[in-house]
This record gives sequence, C-alpha cells and structure tokens, in this order.
Amino acid sequence: MSVSGPWLYAWCDETDRVDALAAALSALVIPGGTCGFHIESIDHPDSTWRWRDTVTLSETVAAVRAGFTAGTHVFASFGATLSSGGVIEIAIECNGEEWERRYPSGPLCARPGDRSDLLPWNLRIALGGARSVEAEAAILAMQVQQDLEDLMVRLCAPDARARVTAGAWTEFAAWGPPIKACATYHTNAASVAHDLALTWVNLKDGDKVPHAARMATDVLHARVDAAPPGARVAVEDGAELSREAVLKALTESPTALLDALEASAVADEEWRTVESAVLETIAATKAGAPTYEADVTSRKHVQFIERHAPYHVRRLPRGGVVLATHPYRTLWPLWADALFLLGITS
Repeated sequence: MSVSGPWLYAWCDETDRVDALAAALSALVIPGGTCGFHIESIDHPDSTWRWRDTVTLSETVAAVRAGFTAGTHVFASFGATLSSGGVIEIAIECNGEEWERRYPSGPLCARPGDRSDLLPWNLRIALGGARSVEAEAAILAMQVQQDLEDLMVRLCAPDARARVTAGAWTEFAAWGPPIKACATYHTNAASVAHDLALTWVNLKDGDKVPHAARMATDVLHARVDAAPPGARVAVEDGAELSREAVLKALTESPTALLDALEASAVADEEWRTVESAVLETIAATKAGAPTYEADVTSRKHVQFIERHAPYHVRRLPRGGVVLATHPYRTLWPLWADALFLLGITS
C-alpha cells in the first residue's frame, strides 16, 4: 500500500487497544469481507507473523488477541465502504505501549491505500446543474468532509463503549498539533479544549502528541501554566497562540466553548452563494441524471476549498464531539473565531 495521507490517529488506554482495533474493524470492514495482516513484536522479534491474506474478520481478531503484548505492532488492510458510496482500501495499525513509545504514532493509526481514494482527482457531476469551478469544488469538499467524518467515527466511536479518547486526521505521517489537523475527535465534549493544550505542549515544549494525548486536564493545565506569562507559539500564516488564551480555554465552560465553536462554523458568503445549487446537483447525481466528468485538481478548485470549505461541529449521541473540515484547511481558523467570540484573544 501507498504511505500517502491523510492519516487518522487515535489514542486509547493500553487495556483497550485490541478491543478498539476489533471494534473498528467490525465497523469498517465490508460485511463478509476479509483482511490481510501481519504481526511483529520488539519483545519477540523472532516470532513475527508473515503476511496473511484473505483472512476473515473473526480470525484476524483472534490472531491479534492471541499474540498482542506491550511490544506488538499489528498492520491490517481491508476494503471499506465510504459514506459517498465508493469502496477503498484502508490500513489500520495497532501498537502496544512499548512499541508506541519507541515509534511514536499513537495506539491506533489508519490511512487510505492511496491519497486519491479520499481526495479524488475527478468527480461525476450531473449535467444541467451547478457547473462552475466553485460548484465543483464545493461538491468535492462536501463529499470528502463527510467521508472523513464517517471514517473517524467508525474508528473512534464504533459502538456504545468508549475506548478511544482522542483522535485526529492530519495530512502528515505524524500526529501533530491538533489545531493544524483537518479533524479531531474527543470521546467527551468537555475535553475539546485539549486541542489547544496539546498544540501548546507540542509547539512550545516539543512533546509528541501521541504521548501528550494521554495527559489529564489538570496535568495539561499545569504544563501550560508553567510557561512564562506572555509566552506565545506560532500557529500558521503569522498567527500566534498565547499561553493566556490556552489557560482561559481550559477553564472555560465546556458548554460555552462548544457553543462558540458551533457559532463559528457558519459558512461564509462565497460558500452560501453556491450551496443551494450544489445540493440540488448532488441530489440529481444520486438520482441517476446524466453526468459529466469534472477535473477537480486545478489551482482554482484547491483555492476555493482552502478559503471557503466550511467547518462542522458534530455532537455525537454518546457525548463525543467531532470538529472537521476539508484536508486542504486546518482547524485553526475555527478555533480563532471561537476564542474571539468568547473574548479570549489568541
């Protein structure tokens, strides 16, 4: 498989790692489908399983449970259906605590077989509907964001049991600052401010996010508070995040913070101008109308998404929350607007 992104990282306790993998596989693998996998270990390097292909889901999970230790690394690949209807190949890695400590990447990591599986180069779009660069870009942005959100929920929150506490989609093969990701997940909406604290300890102190993600709120608060007053870290495009802004966000009411994020997720005027016609075109495409093939890789398509793709704050039924946008954007503008609404300067 290709090693291209986007990459989805998730953190869970040592005791939940195999259970989290098993639940994610059950939610992602096409019903009746098979997996390919291998298992290796730094504890027992001579006991590495060679690649096994076309193995049933139950056999895959049983093999992982039988051989999983703190030093284990599992790699599994399989076909999964996207919410947009396509079928792609996905790989999931599950790492024991000792393996993850030596090769920091998080307890769970998922990625598509190829970047174009989630970020297609071409789309089939209904004739007679909205037909412009802006409309084509908006259709792409909607499809990709919905697919990414769906895959994130199926990996991080596949059922009623909370195993994964935090997750992030990123363009890079490393779990970096959450506010530079295109999507994050928290099993509890009350911990959404951790995105800012994890960003701080990564950018200011150099902590690797896979390790910092396990820190409790009071520990993160103490880490940020230990920085000198007025300390700041560069975020993107000349923007900075201050120590004081992170501390205020950590002590803000979770309800108020989430409400501010939702209020900041309102689409801009350029997006609203095309949205209605785009939704009609998507409906016509799904209904089987004649289509044309649109190349959605031009610089104009990319720029429209970079500047105008909306943000989505999704509250999950069991109390979790997902913040998401298209991978061409980051979550920082959403956070900056939310902090401003709360009177917190970044």
